[in-house]
Amino acid sequence: MSKDFAERAKEIDLNSRELFQAAPGPMGAYRDLMTKVSADGVLDGKTKELMALAISVAIRCEGCITYRARASSKKGASREEVAETITVVVEMGGGPAAVYGAEALAAFDQFDGG
Repeated sequence: MSKDFAERAKEIDLNSRELFQAAPGPMGAYRDLMTKVSADGVLDGKTKELMALAISVAIRCEGCITYRARASSKKGASREEVAETITVVVEMGGGPAAVYGAEALAAFDQFDGG
């Protein structure tokens, strides 16, 4: 069964908006953290998104994989960069990382038009 990652991303966005409205103080602080962390610094934003995608695969968070695959595409990551990122996770996490890594690549491909 094929997943519609764009539809899943819309659901995540809607649910996140609801949480941000329900708890504006803490979630606003979290948004500020995300904005500052994802900005270019010593590491560029694309590298940081690939790192976040790798962590998402490693912790097996399907929603995070969807979100970070979309963000990696928006930051200009190539399919080859995403695939190589996933191979590092597979090296460290074995079979489960391969399963979730395949999901991450499929999500990236959908967001990147591949």
